Amino acid sequence: MMPDQKKAYLFAIAVILCWSTMPTAFKLTLQYIDFIQVLFLGSIVSTLVFFFIIVLQNKTRNLKLIKKRDLANAAIRGFLNPFLYYLVLLKAYSLLKAQEASTLNYFWPITLVLLSIPLLKQKISRVSILAVFISFIGIVIISTEGNIINLQFREPLGVALAVGSSIIWALYWILNMKDKNDEIIKLFLNFIFGSFYVFLSFLFFSENKSFTLPGIGGAIYIGVFEMGITYFFWLKALKYSTNTARVSNLVYISPFISLIIISLVLNEKILLATFIGLVFIVAGIILQYFSGKRKNSYG
Repeated sequence: MMPDQKKAYLFAIAVILCWSTMPTAFKLTLQYIDFIQVLFLGSIVSTLVFFFIIVLQNKTRNLKLIKKRDLANAAIRGFLNPFLYYLVLLKAYSLLKAQEASTLNYFWPITLVLLSIPLLKQKISRVSILAVFISFIGIVIISTEGNIINLQFREPLGVALAVGSSIIWALYWILNMKDKNDEIIKLFLNFIFGSFYVFLSFLFFSENKSFTLPGIGGAIYIGVFEMGITYFFWLKALKYSTNTARVSNLVYISPFISLIIISLVLNEKILLATFIGLVFIVAGIILQYFSGKRKNSYG
């Protein structure tokens, strides 16, 4: 029988490999359908994936225990994710290079720390402030393509959306942590409401109502491997791991693998500024993580 920690690593690696393909999948799919169409199809597919998991885990009876308060919370979280988060992120991908959008979005762990101050009443240490500053330098390097002296942004709206998506994701994560209900049930409810919001956006704001076969295929892939089953795999990795850090630290590999896939599939020339900026962002995240860990170890 396979040890639990080995199972945790396998689930975590599966998640990392899936997430690493997403920047490329986003850009390829957006060549055929617009960002609202991608989210419309992707959110429906992911909702079906969550329902399928609920059935497999024999948790359909849990749906009968849902209270009005649970539905109200799901309506709020569903607005943040998948609706607003992916709407903003996919629009950013339509404006930026894949390497830029994917790397800037990776700022969310730092955003999570900043939002935890007012929302969770947590205090921020000097080390945490330094970590934020280091990651912010990385954002500036990527956004200006290395031209940090003149601060010339090639696509300021795209940069604002990519960084803004990290704020939305962090806010969603904080609200999700406060809800102690079953994770799969929460995800299913969130995505039902989110899919409804997306449907309204598609109905009133999508410029194109027709779908192409490659676009449908790409959206299904995104719905399954970005929004759907990867969430479940990640929960499994955390559940089986004897130490959360053992699998959480593996996530730092994902953006670097993404750059390789972007270069090979999209033929984007990976700028030195992108790589350096990514190193700064990840360095800030790691510094923040270990400063928090050291603080907790000393009480």
